[in-house]
Amino acid sequence: MSGSVAKGPFDATFESLMGFECPEWFRDAKLGIWSHWGPQSVPRYGDWYARNMYREGSDQYRYHLRTYGHPSEFGYKDVVRQWKAERFDPDALMDRFVAAGARYFVAQAVHHDNFFNYESSVNRWNSVKIGPGKDIVGLWKAAADERGLPFGITEHLGAALGWMAVNKGSDKRGPFAGVPYDGTDPANWDLYLDNSRFLPAEDIEVQDPWYCNEPGWHSYWLEAVTEMIDRYQPDLLYSDGPLPFGDAGYTPGLRAVAHLYNTSGLIHGTNRAVYQQKDRRPEVSVVGVLDIERSQTPGIHPTPWQTDTSVGDWFYNVRDVYKTAGHVIELLVDIVSKNGNLLLNVPQLPDGTLDLECSQLLDDLGAWMRVCGEGIYGTRPFRVFGEGPSSVVIHGFTEDRVNWTSSDFRFTCRENTVYAFQLGWPDDGRAVIRSLAGHEVVTGVRLLGHGPVPFEQAHGILVVRLPEASPVDVANCLAVDLRARRALRLTEDI
Repeated sequence: MSGSVAKGPFDATFESLMGFECPEWFRDAKLGIWSHWGPQSVPRYGDWYARNMYREGSDQYRYHLRTYGHPSEFGYKDVVRQWKAERFDPDALMDRFVAAGARYFVAQAVHHDNFFNYESSVNRWNSVKIGPGKDIVGLWKAAADERGLPFGITEHLGAALGWMAVNKGSDKRGPFAGVPYDGTDPANWDLYLDNSRFLPAEDIEVQDPWYCNEPGWHSYWLEAVTEMIDRYQPDLLYSDGPLPFGDAGYTPGLRAVAHLYNTSGLIHGTNRAVYQQKDRRPEVSVVGVLDIERSQTPGIHPTPWQTDTSVGDWFYNVRDVYKTAGHVIELLVDIVSKNGNLLLNVPQLPDGTLDLECSQLLDDLGAWMRVCGEGIYGTRPFRVFGEGPSSVVIHGFTEDRVNWTSSDFRFTCRENTVYAFQLGWPDDGRAVIRSLAGHEVVTGVRLLGHGPVPFEQAHGILVVRLPEASPVDVANCLAVDLRARRALRLTEDI
């Protein structure tokens, strides 16, 4: 199998990769910004466009037919050529992301569409040779490096073989019934792939299996991911799905992870890279950091983890209703209280810019971080993640905003300070915290953005008197200083 593993302490086995330890930069960073961007942004009509434009009857099929023509005549190969990224300014965008509070940055290298955002030697369908004429990943990395941000890349390639098979079909009704889509032409298979055997008999949302069991495909994936690691030496590598490929005994995936860690170790003296995938089974997730898409854990997770989500759709979508900055902040606070990080995608227009709503959200997020970031960056979980009657819903990709009350708190801590985020501003001007243990004696309380505030502590209950006006509009933060004692232990071994 292609894809060599750099020399180092890690072998391509679960037993060896169990030695992974999450680097402190990731644990301290808490907030990353993600550019989930590529040629599927061109139609401005949402995620999975390269697949759904070939699914007769879908919204994106209808949009494509009415905007570009039938996919037998104007296919995805023609869409990618319209991606120009003509106003892409990675330095200006990175400055905006840093101002919003991001402590790491992640760029998409390849989506399920098999189009690479750099000059790949594996596939000519890439952003240097077709479309923008730019090494998108390389430009992002240079901007991140200049600002001292850890740099990551995401690969979504493993699913492409089955995911792209719909381009081998044809309409079942209408004037183009039986006319093959352009994916049936072998001349286009270096983009569309030789995958007609995976064409579903019925129209289904996802081809099963997600990762196809073919050695040749495994080799292609591993060669591509090895190339990404060698070219960009990322601090973070994310696979969109479980560790590839379970049906091959995880051999390709384990080789990629070992190569990532050993490469990082050769550069930095010790591994500082993080691998992320979505299989929650402990025996698999032990190789890196668990990623949970558009959801989170119900409580404190024993090891660091990450939520990845987006302001709206994954690719730019004119139909989107975006999350507000307040919603993003509440997600961030809840996630960090449970030992997690938030990786936030901000959808880019096809020209590389951000729209006004996304720009305003970043400005609002940055303003909150400048007041309350002390309670986020470099913190660790408290003994309990929070208190109060309300909680997020843990169900699939559910991300509905919670109707928080003034009794809802989320906690983080650093040394002898507990940070208590009050998720609703109280009408009675008080913050009442019930989660302190008997030996945790409060010596002072500050409201971030305001200053010291009066308090009383009796029978394990802390009552804080708040000012009339809240410093920020959402998730105000109290810094609760506790008496330093040898026995004081704010957090377990997390």
